[in-house]
Amino acid sequence: MSQQLNVLGSPLKVCCRSPLTGFYRDGSCHSGPEDFGVHTVCARVDDKFLEFSKSMGNDLSTPMPAYQFPGLKDGDCWCLCAARWKEALDAGFAPPIFLESTHESTLKYVPLEVLQEHALER
Repeated sequence: MSQQLNVLGSPLKVCCRSPLTGFYRDGSCHSGPEDFGVHTVCARVDDKFLEFSKSMGNDLSTPMPAYQFPGLKDGDCWCLCAARWKEALDAGFAPPIFLESTHESTLKYVPLEVLQEHALER
């Protein structure tokens, strides 16, 4: 996979390896033509977001081994769909994110200034 960039214009950094995240399950929020959900936002999820996501039909807390999905808990990092993160933002439940690990394609959904307001430092 070629070098991909984050929302700051620098090389995309790893989001999380435990649990192993990313559409390609490589720990990074890379994106490509197969990633229809645009799993590009590196977030540290919390219980409020997990409950919100479940209420919207996307249960991220229940393990699904068939999809190599361990189920998430408060404090886990995960590559979220950009549209889902924006939906959570609009509803007041957006989890904080790591800009260096959030893919630049996220900027099609959310302006950098808004992402910066929700940024965490590593």
